Amino acid sequence: MKIAGHTLGTPDQTVPEALRLFRRAGLDAAEVIYQDDYRSGLPVRDAAAAAEAARVADGEGIPIVGLTPYTTAINATDERVRSAAVDELRSAIDTAQAIGANRVRVYSGAWQPDQQDHAAHWSQLVRSFQDLAGPAADAGVVLCAENHFGTMTQTARDTAALVRAVGSPAVRVLYDQANLTFTHDEDVDAAFAVQGDLIGHVHVKDLVFKDPDAPFVASETARVHAEERAVTSRVVGDGSLAWSRILRRLREVGYDDVLSLEYEYRWHPQDLDDPETGFRRGADHLRNLLLQLELHGADQGAGVRS
Repeated sequence: MKIAGHTLGTPDQTVPEALRLFRRAGLDAAEVIYQDDYRSGLPVRDAAAAAEAARVADGEGIPIVGLTPYTTAINATDERVRSAAVDELRSAIDTAQAIGANRVRVYSGAWQPDQQDHAAHWSQLVRSFQDLAGPAADAGVVLCAENHFGTMTQTARDTAALVRAVGSPAVRVLYDQANLTFTHDEDVDAAFAVQGDLIGHVHVKDLVFKDPDAPFVASETARVHAEERAVTSRVVGDGSLAWSRILRRLREVGYDDVLSLEYEYRWHPQDLDDPETGFRRGADHLRNLLLQLELHGADQGAGVRS
């Protein structure tokens, strides 16, 4: 599996600077935010910035494998609003194709538990993904609907239901066990039971609970505000997530692709090591776990042959 750095973890670097940091930290690839007014992101529809990022990525040997837009209105019942959001995601697909990325993270709209008319918003969400699936397939890009709070796919069950409703191989699940854990939704086995065969991308991060019994609260989609948080972010390996088990389950379902270190330094720098240190430590931990899995598999194979 390739280990990618995510520019969520490099808010003080430009995209070229982040790519160089990822190389120094020993990473294999990059996932880059696609958003205006973020220093470590590619501005929307900025072909020159995308071309420069691709040039640096090639020079550093750190391919950009994915883009992360923050578009949330694809489930809007106002057709003009929905259409504008879909157009922005089309531009993300075009940019991904231009720089050689083969996946785009997609928020499954914006949704809060107290909202009304779930069915109408869900219908618009499915329609938007279906509108985008053809252009994505033509570009060789997979749209990855994330297990993410503040959207219509907070749970693994809802994420799987969306992907199956869209019915296109160009739309897959972005598996994020940390998100499922701190929202008190599916554990590892339950998540794989409902969406394991649909995973197209994986976000990796870690956390510890301040209060495991506190209810999950988030008033917006992109992040949980400080006063709402019941968890503290951690470098991968320092928290409570069972990454050895998660990696084993990924292997069991045939996932052998990118693990993207979604280091939350943009939102919670007070919790974490500096980015270069944190990315290096997280990648080292993942590689050690993967090596242990390989050795365990080899031992099992030797036992079968004997």
